[in-house]
Amino acid sequence: MTYDLVLKGATVIDGAQGLNGEYDVAVNSEKIAAVEKEIVEPARETVDLGGRILTPGWIDIHTHIYAGATTWGIRGDALCLATGVTTVVDAGSPGWANFMGFRDYVAAPARTQVLTFVHISGIGLTYGPVGEMQDLRYADPERTAYIIGRWPELCVGVKVREGKHQVGDNGVAPLKLAVKAAELSNSKVMVHAGAGVPLPDVLGVVRTGDIVTHCYHGGGDTILGNGERVIPEVWAARERGVLFDLGHGGGSFLFEVAKKALAQGFPSDVISTDLHVHCLNDPVYSLPETASKMLNLGMELPEVVYQTTAAPAAAIGRDDELGTLKVGTVADLAAFELRDGAFEFRDVGDNQEVGSRMITPVLTVRKGILYRPADLKEEVAETLRRAIEMKALVRGRFDRTFLK
Repeated sequence: MTYDLVLKGATVIDGAQGLNGEYDVAVNSEKIAAVEKEIVEPARETVDLGGRILTPGWIDIHTHIYAGATTWGIRGDALCLATGVTTVVDAGSPGWANFMGFRDYVAAPARTQVLTFVHISGIGLTYGPVGEMQDLRYADPERTAYIIGRWPELCVGVKVREGKHQVGDNGVAPLKLAVKAAELSNSKVMVHAGAGVPLPDVLGVVRTGDIVTHCYHGGGDTILGNGERVIPEVWAARERGVLFDLGHGGGSFLFEVAKKALAQGFPSDVISTDLHVHCLNDPVYSLPETASKMLNLGMELPEVVYQTTAAPAAAIGRDDELGTLKVGTVADLAAFELRDGAFEFRDVGDNQEVGSRMITPVLTVRKGILYRPADLKEEVAETLRRAIEMKALVRGRFDRTFLK
């Protein structure tokens, strides 16, 4: 037979199948057709990936890509495809009231697979000078659950942000409403753990399979008691199956916290970027760059790949199709070069670490279609330009001369 595409000679890492070695991978139409030590059948296109790493397409389960309708959203499609990300999950930018716009104008035209958590606040993350859950009237578990149940191909669960700025004096009441919505829709909760709401209170509400994001943040109520030891409530939550997501963003990842947690045997379960307008290109550049930070902090490469492929697929309940190169699954793949050198990384506190390895994207295959970073360069530049403009507008640093 003749394949549509064969990728040859790479070191294939697929934690879902326990693969870590040199294989050829064949694609027919939109599906993985073969994974063999050597594929000799002809192909319409053959790509030599000798010396490179080939993995399932990466999955970023915490981003904000509702561009044009929220002050957080970036145009994520080209950036994802340029950096090996084939599935991108928005972490609650849409609530039930503005979900239809997200479906029609973000998810539908995207080449990347777009999924979303639906915010328990009906307004989602439209604009936030005052937190979206300081007024509990914004929460609507039944309408939120309806959206998730009506569009299960797009929705993966419920999002809620639990920090003083977001919830005011409401404590974990918004989280309890989010859990109610998740129970009604048989889905999961992703909860932003932030300053001002005690983390043990949050962990006392979340359930097995729910996701606590920003696990290495340093702003107040962290996983470290007195800034030193992982608190017992965190260990207990992990023991009962609560997942901890990195969720870097602009304020939620400190090297110091990550180092201390890793030294105590507490790695994240999932690596994600929390990419949005206010952190894009400073201090977050991409999922591979974020993952490179963990690689240089001592996480082994197969675990890094697992936390960006199989682990997030399982976390959002899509591991039957995503995060693996199993024959018959969707042909989502990513190839990388593991570069050696001296690479500068920064956290949200502008602290610097110099690492010796960088995971650099080479190509992405999404539903059998091949994309190279160079081909998406202009689209990515436009994404950055628009993000810079929105960031300036939100921070009041825009040109006011036309107002005179």
